[in-house]
Amino acid sequence: DPLPPIAVETPTVRMTFGVNKSPLSGREGKFLTSRMIRDRLYKETDRNVAMEVAETDSADRYEVSGRGQLHLTVLIESMRREGFELEVGPPSVIYKTNSETGKEEEPWESVEVRVPEEYNGSVIDMLNVRKGEMIDMGMEGDGAEAYSVISYRVPTRGMLGLRSNLLSATRGTALIDSVFDSYRERIPGDLQAREKGSLLAFQEGEVTSFGCEGAQDRGRLFVKSQDEVYKGMIIGIHQRPGDLDVNVCKTKQLTNMRSANKGITVGVTAPVDMSLDACVEYIAVDEVLEVTPTAFRMAKNPDMWPKKGGKKK
Repeated sequence: DPLPPIAVETPTVRMTFGVNKSPLSGREGKFLTSRMIRDRLYKETDRNVAMEVAETDSADRYEVSGRGQLHLTVLIESMRREGFELEVGPPSVIYKTNSETGKEEEPWESVEVRVPEEYNGSVIDMLNVRKGEMIDMGMEGDGAEAYSVISYRVPTRGMLGLRSNLLSATRGTALIDSVFDSYRERIPGDLQAREKGSLLAFQEGEVTSFGCEGAQDRGRLFVKSQDEVYKGMIIGIHQRPGDLDVNVCKTKQLTNMRSANKGITVGVTAPVDMSLDACVEYIAVDEVLEVTPTAFRMAKNPDMWPKKGGKKK
C-alpha cells in the first residue's frame, strides 16, 4: 500500500507585502516595483510549500500567509538581503469558522520554554497574561546547569511579540520552541495591546542633536543625529499612551552671543536598536514597516491618515 501523503501545516498568520511608498523610497534598494515583488513572492511558494500568496484589492500589495511570525520574517530578511525594498504591515492571525458550531476559531500553539529557575515567575506571568494554559513544568539537568522546562498552550495571537519580550525578561537565556496545536474557539478581546504610544516625526528633514535632546524627555528614541526622517515616521516610544508629534529636526537659534559649537555638544542618549523582529512586533494595525537593504523604518500607514474634511478610516 502507498504511504499516506505528508500533511502540510496550514498557515496561521498573514502579513501584507507591498511597494515602498515612503518619501525615502528608491534610495537603498535594487528591486522596487510591484512586479518584482510579486515575482519574488510567487517564486518563494514554489519551494516553500507552507507559504501562500494572494492578490488584494490594491495592485501593488499582496497578502502573504505562513505558519507563524518567524516564518514570514525569514522571508522578509531574505528579500532585504537580495536588494528588495518593500513595505509590510503588522502580522495578524488567520481565523476560521467551525462548520458544525458556526463559531469563530483561532489557532493555538504548543510552547516549550527552557529557562534558568530564577526566571520562572517572569515567564509564567507573561504566558498567563496572554491567556496561556499550563500543561507541564519540570526540571532538567543538575547543579549549576539545571533549568526549568515550562510547557504551555497559547493562542497564536498571544505569541505575536512574545519571543523578544521573553528574551528581554530572561536576559537572553530563554530557549523557546513552538508548534501549531489546533484551532479552538476564539477568546474575546485583545491579548497583547501596546500600552504606550509612539513618537512621530513632525516634519521631513535631518535629525539634529538639539532636536534629540528635547525629544528624549518624551520617551525612548529610535533615531540619532544625522538620520533622515519624514512626517509620520515613528522615531521612538512615547512614555505615555497615545501618539505624540515631536520635532527632532529643529536647530538651536544662534545669536552673536553664542558660538556654533554650543549648539552641537548636548547630552543625547543612545537610540534603541530595533531589529527586524522587534519592528514587526512593534507596529500596530495603523502602522507599516519600511524594509530596505540598509534600514528598517516604521511609520503610520498613510492610507489610514485622515483626509481633509473627513475622518480617519
